[in-house]
Order: sequence, then structure tokens, then C-alpha cells
Amino acid sequence: MQTRTVGSLEVTVVGLGTNNFGLLMGEDEVGPVVDAAIESGVNFFDTADSYGDSEERLGRALGTRRDDVLIATKFGSPLIGQENTGGARPEYVRAAVERSLEKLGTDRIDLYQLHRPDPSTPIGDTLAVLHDLVAAGKVREIGCSNFSAQQLRDAQGAGTPESARFVSVQNHYNLLRRSDETDVLPECERLGISYLPYFPLASGLLTGKYERDVAPPEGTRLQRWGDRMGGMLSSDNFDAVDALAGWAAERGHSLLELAFAWLIAKPGVGSVIAGATKPEQVAANAAAGAWRLSPAEVAEVDALAPQP
Repeated sequence: MQTRTVGSLEVTVVGLGTNNFGLLMGEDEVGPVVDAAIESGVNFFDTADSYGDSEERLGRALGTRRDDVLIATKFGSPLIGQENTGGARPEYVRAAVERSLEKLGTDRIDLYQLHRPDPSTPIGDTLAVLHDLVAAGKVREIGCSNFSAQQLRDAQGAGTPESARFVSVQNHYNLLRRSDETDVLPECERLGISYLPYFPLASGLLTGKYERDVAPPEGTRLQRWGDRMGGMLSSDNFDAVDALAGWAAERGHSLLELAFAWLIAKPGVGSVIAGATKPEQVAANAAAGAWRLSPAEVAEVDALAPQP
């Protein structure tokens, strides 16, 4: 599989998101998905300390293969069932990294990411402690998630010239949610920051899992979350899905393959973070990374999807 650079890391253009490992799946289901990812050429595994037992289960599933892959995890979101957790205060970050290292069963984290902005902590204070973790060898690179363009600029301007800097931002971006094209993606190009899109399949809407005017299937994300997804099952989205699926089919590809290929073709995208609960899903996601769209094809697809 093709790789791209995220800081000093060479990551595959399709990564595996593991939020389901600790929130939805049984532990006996995790190993086969991790095995399928590695067999499919995926080397980039993304998790977070707030995803239940995801870190522990990922670490156990990798076992002796830890040195063959890159592990990204996150801190800053509240931990399930634990009060007074989350945030980016230096003392909290120091405790959080030790907890994640232990759960993952590793001596270093390849990409350590601030899961969400913490308005109560100056970003310079957070960057300072992250710099110390890099200097200590506990973290190789640092990144952020759910940041706006202004927050990226603020982080870039904080600290000293020698301070560790965010090499990536992981945000919500797909064919049906393109708002980051307005400012975040251009800012990433300006700053030289890699962009890592999550929810690339729009919670399954870009796989054909849902039908117009039909209730979401039992157990799907949109059935579990309902209105929290903000009108994902709208008529406009289904119109776009139909148009995109037809465009892909005319070229012998699936809608899922188009969703990945379009993201991979966007400037600044380093790795597409996609979740999976079954081996066949991660294999399909990995295979989708092989389709290369030309600039002209990307422009055609842009015209079919809702604009920012």
C-alpha cells in the first residue's frame, strides 16, 4: 500500500480506527480485525484513551508485531465512567501518557494527539509538556484532533522555535461533510501539517448501508446515535449518494472505493482513518486505497457532492 509522510512517520494511506474495539466489539473479535489489517498492508492504527478498552485490546492483538506498525492514540477527552478526566493540563498529560503506554504495552507512542481543544489550558503549556515527552522518547510525533484553522494557527505560534509542533490534525471529513475545505485544509497546506480524515464513510452512508425513507438497520451507528449525527439521513445526502454511486459504478468501482479514493486524492491528506468491526470490512477499506483519481475526476466528483 502507498505510504505518506506524517512528520517523521511513514504511514499507509488507509489506517485502521479502533474506537469500536472498546465500545462495540467483544475482545475475541478484535484480533481477527487487526490480523486482517496487517495482512492487507495497513501499518497505521489509531486509538484513544477514551475509547473504552480500545488501547488494551489493540496492544494485546498486536502482541509481538508492535515494532511492525505505527500506533497513534489520543488524550484529552473524558474517560468513560471516570469523573474529572480529560483536558490538556500538563499534569494531566503526564499521567495520561503513562496510562496509555501501559495499556498499549509499549515503550513509545508514534503519534500522540490532543483529542479536542482545551480552552481552559493555554496551548503553549500543552505543547511544552508534549515537547518534554518527545525529548524523553515516550512520544515520537504529536498531533491534534477536532481543531479549527485558527486553533492550528494559535498552536503554530505558541512556544519557542525549538518546541515540538503538531505534525497532523485529525478531523471529520468525507464526501458529505466538506466544511474543512474552506479553511482547515488550506491552513494545513500552509503550515505543512498532515490531514487525517475520520468518518470517511459518513458512518456507513457512503457504503449503501442505509436506504432513503427507511429506518436505519438495528445496531448501526446512525440507529444508535439518531439525531446526534445532525440530519445525516437527509434527502440531499441521499441524492448525493445516488449520484456518487452511479459515477463510481460507471467506472467499475463501488461507492465505498470512491469515498476512499476521493479523500486520498485531496492535497494534504496523509492517511484515511477508517473503523471496521469485521475482517472483510478492513480488507475492503485497504483495497479501496489502490484507486487513483485524476484531478479531472476529482473535480467531477466534487460537483456531485454537497459543497461546504
